[in-house]
Amino acid sequence: MKTLICTIPGNFEYGLGAIPTLQPGHAIIKIKKVGICGTDFHAFEGTQPYFDYPRILGHELAGEIIALDDVPGFKEGDTVTVIPYENCGHCVACRAGKPNCCEHIAVFGVHKDGGMVDYLAVPGRLLVHGAGLTEEQLAMVEPLSIGAHGIRRAAVQQGEYVLIMGAGPIGLAAMEMARIAGATVIATDIREVRLQFVKNTLGIPHALLANGDVATQLRTITGGDLPTVVIDATGNQQAINNGIRYLAHGGRYVLIGLQKEMLMFSHPEFHKRETTLMSSRNATRADFEEVIRCIKQGLVSPEKYITHRIKFGDVKHVFPSLLDPRNEVIKAVVDM
Repeated sequence: MKTLICTIPGNFEYGLGAIPTLQPGHAIIKIKKVGICGTDFHAFEGTQPYFDYPRILGHELAGEIIALDDVPGFKEGDTVTVIPYENCGHCVACRAGKPNCCEHIAVFGVHKDGGMVDYLAVPGRLLVHGAGLTEEQLAMVEPLSIGAHGIRRAAVQQGEYVLIMGAGPIGLAAMEMARIAGATVIATDIREVRLQFVKNTLGIPHALLANGDVATQLRTITGGDLPTVVIDATGNQQAINNGIRYLAHGGRYVLIGLQKEMLMFSHPEFHKRETTLMSSRNATRADFEEVIRCIKQGLVSPEKYITHRIKFGDVKHVFPSLLDPRNEVIKAVVDM
């Protein structure tokens, strides 16, 4: 079968690999669509903190089951997406019902080879029924679920002001899910084109340039109170460290974005707010199911995010251009 391997930062190579052997409790998936994620960009750039090379990327997946062994509830020919976080099942997090932050987690395309292949072996417990969604919609379920998990971690309530820093795909997903939860959403980003997308495509009314006087604008929007929830989806150290200044007293600060360096907050600023600080890692089956429900009910339209569609054979040559801001990429999806 064909594969695409990130051999070192900045380089892809096509190759041939063996079709996976079917194991008990597993399914073999013929991969149909693969979404390209910020994690894939970071791997290509060499800035992903949980990464070893060489690695086959790809964890936003849609495919068809071509073989399975002892996977109740599924059959050959089913269209599925995949929860791409293989957990151990017995560590303290798994026992507490938090497989998304398993101590020994192996994420497809990060800790183990992912979906830029013709066929992928997947444990049956990680399969999610397609529920009538299109292949492109299914490839978008995982990133939307990351946003859904962050909003669930923040326990967003009806009528709250929620600031989401970063209008990439994960930030956009968090904005959508916060809106569905009944929040008044405020977006920041350093790129005007992303903010226009937020306003014109998602209907988010408050979209602020991150290099402007954000604090003053937030005070105006919130009637002087500041947002009670701030969510980082930038993965940028400076943005994360500055975000505490935008949070209301008694508020919650949730980090979905990830970067490799230290967090450095002013302790007095953090302390006087009695800030609740949380990370949000991956997503759970409940998040996947919530996103699928929202798509089926028309509350979220994942196709709006897809700005670039790429043939598998073109990925090696096209991929570097996706990193160029001039190409205005929101979400790229690979047709396998």
